[in-house]
Amino acid sequence: MYQVPDQRGKLAVVTGANSGTGKEAAKRLAAAGAHVVLAVRTPAKGEQAQAEIRAAHPAAQVEVRRLDLADLTSVREFTDALIAEGRPLDLLLNNAGVANVPTRHETADGFELQLGSNFLGPFALTVRLLPLLLSAPAPRVATMSSLGAATGRIDFDDLQSTGHYSPAKAYAQSKLADLMMTLHLADLAARHQWPLSSVGAHPGTTRTNLMVSGPTLGGGRPGRFTSLAAKIVPSQGPEQGAEPLLYAATSPDAAPGGYFGPRWVMTGPPKPVRPPRRAQDKTVAARLWAQAEHLTGVTVAAQL
Repeated sequence: MYQVPDQRGKLAVVTGANSGTGKEAAKRLAAAGAHVVLAVRTPAKGEQAQAEIRAAHPAAQVEVRRLDLADLTSVREFTDALIAEGRPLDLLLNNAGVANVPTRHETADGFELQLGSNFLGPFALTVRLLPLLLSAPAPRVATMSSLGAATGRIDFDDLQSTGHYSPAKAYAQSKLADLMMTLHLADLAARHQWPLSSVGAHPGTTRTNLMVSGPTLGGGRPGRFTSLAAKIVPSQGPEQGAEPLLYAATSPDAAPGGYFGPRWVMTGPPKPVRPPRRAQDKTVAARLWAQAEHLTGVTVAAQL
């Protein structure tokens, strides 16, 4: 099991920290001494996770704050509150997500739900938090992508899937976008000589509620293929599934622009992995970043 280095004195924000890989990452960061903000859409679920973490680690410093990544107003309120407090942010773990929503839904801002929740919301969160991140001595942003990113394609002609909606394609596009954001942020940090490190991860095939909650939106049910795959595809629990993200967030060996996943692709301890070829297209990444700034109204220039 990956041993998280000493995190005493550090402030960490973990999105989607009420369950799955997010809760596991928050638990282990808190156990290592970090002050952890559980950024969750439903505070009651966050408080339950907080209680579980404190039961396992009575000295844990954990607090719950509401954050709905499918609502840019919520993102602004969350970041404004942290910025007003002024404490440098050492770690941001972009973990929350939604997958395989059966029919097209929209966020509060009119974005396709998977693109908005998985990419545009985390993008706005990350950029808005840059002032706090850059005030920390060695800040790091770790963003969870997916094996599905390998099949993704950024469709600038139908980014919001209004012409044609496919649950799997929309998900793959959103997770490819996450990885491209990670790599472009690493390039920006190098260009501007920021101390910030941007690192990516994917959890392989991890048993969480991600693959169940998405397909049930709007009264849907997990398809027969999804149910069958859950029985026959190698998988692991959140304890191990969180390790690539924890490694990306805390290991001294995780270099900026690195990408980490399970050793045996779907399962196993974390190791460096090669990003999909499309994720390495710097021209597309720059265009996607500019499009995200336009859609969210959140720009790097306005934050610094």
